[in-house]
Amino acid sequence: MSLSLEEVRRVASLARLRLSAEEERLFQGQLSAILDHVKQLEALDVSAVEPMTHALAQGEVGALRPDEPAPSLDPELALAAAPAREGTAFQVPRIIE
Repeated sequence: MSLSLEEVRRVASLARLRLSAEEERLFQGQLSAILDHVKQLEALDVSAVEPMTHALAQGEVGALRPDEPAPSLDPELALAAAPAREGTAFQVPRIIE
């Protein structure tokens, strides 16, 4: 399945990405390859596979660290390299009008 350049531009627009002409051609090939791979997966017979609601099988425990309280990072240390700050918070550009 080959994506058109117009479809790549539409996806980039939805993702708020500005792509150069070279990047559009690069992603056209990469995204088309991904869609081809998904198309191959669609051909697999998974009718005997139980649907999963989580990546881990039921009863399986993942490698999670214990949920224990710990001291947090000092705000002054966290903000030391921030380009802009307001009090003890990061100041970021407004992205929603």
